[in-house]
Amino acid sequence: MLEDRTTAASAAPWPAAYPTGYAVVDVETTGLARDDRIVSAAVYRVGAQGEIEDHWYTLVNPQRDPGPVWIHGLTSEVLADAPLFKDIAEEFASRLDGRVLVAHNAFFDWSMIAREYARAERTAPVRQRLCTIALSKELALPLPNHKLESLAAHFGVEQRHAHNALDDARVLAEAFRPSLHAAAGGNVRLPLLECRPLTEWSDGAPRVVRQSTGPAPSSSYRPASWRPSRKRPPCPYPNPGRYEPGKPLKQGMRVAFSGDTSVERDLLEDRAVEAGLHIATSVSRLTSLLVTNDPDSGTSKTVKARQFGTPVIDEAAFGQLLPDVAPATDG
Repeated sequence: MLEDRTTAASAAPWPAAYPTGYAVVDVETTGLARDDRIVSAAVYRVGAQGEIEDHWYTLVNPQRDPGPVWIHGLTSEVLADAPLFKDIAEEFASRLDGRVLVAHNAFFDWSMIAREYARAERTAPVRQRLCTIALSKELALPLPNHKLESLAAHFGVEQRHAHNALDDARVLAEAFRPSLHAAAGGNVRLPLLECRPLTEWSDGAPRVVRQSTGPAPSSSYRPASWRPSRKRPPCPYPNPGRYEPGKPLKQGMRVAFSGDTSVERDLLEDRAVEAGLHIATSVSRLTSLLVTNDPDSGTSKTVKARQFGTPVIDEAAFGQLLPDVAPATDG
C-alpha cells in the first residue's frame, strides 16, 4: 500500500492544500510536568515536498536539575555553560517561522516550546503542528507500536543516538519525507492541528486560552523504579461519568491506559493526574475512558472496554484533550 501511494505521488499533482514548509523538531527536557524545562533542541527545516534544507541544534541551560540524565545524557556539568532559552529564542523562532511544526507526539514538543517562549515573554511563530504518530495512523502504516524507533525501522532510517535531540530530529525528518509523499499520493488530508500560544507565564504556571483549573502541577521527575507502588493521593473530584466523543474531558473522570505509549507511561499518567483526572488500574463499568494505541490487541482492558461500552481513544487524541480538561462540577 505504501509503495503504491509513493509511486502515485510522483505521478499525481502535489496537493495544493499542503503546507509550503515544515520544521521537524525534537526537544529533550527535564521531565514532562508543566514547569519542566528544555535541555536541548533541534530543528530540521524541510521543504514543501519533504526535502531537507538545513538543520540546527543547541543545548539549553534549564537553570535546574537536568532530570532524566539516564535518558538524554545531559548532566548539569554539560549544561552549565549552555545558553539560556531566552538567549536562543530568536534563532529558534527563525527556524520555525512560517512553517508547520512536525514532531513525534507533537503535542508534547509544542507544549514545552510554548511554555519556554511564555517564560521568555515571547510567542513562538507557529500556527499549526503535525504529529507523525497521527500521520502514521492516517496512512495505516503497519507499525508494531508508535515509538520513533518503529517508524524509523519501517522506512529503513538508521537511528544512531536515541533521545539525542539532533539525531531524533534527523531520523524524523528522514522518515517524514516518505510519509508525506505517501499522503500526497493517496490524497490524504494531513492531520494539522492549531497551535495555541501561551499568553503569559506567572508564578511558575502557564496561562493559555481556555486553560482549565486543576491541581498544582508536580515539579519533579522521577523514574518509575523510584516509585514502584505508584500510589497516588485520592482524586479530589467525583467521577462525572463516561467521556463523550467531541466533548472535553472533565476533572474526576476515571482514565485507564493499556499497551505501549510513545511517552513513558508513568509520565503520561502524571500529566493526567495534574489535569485532575483519576488513574484507573483496571477497566470497570465506572471507567470513563480507555487510552490505547492498539484497541484490537485483546488485552484484558481492551476486552472489558468492549464489554462495558467504555469509550476508547489513542494517545495522540488524549494528548489533544489534556490542555482543556473541564473543571469538576460542584455537587
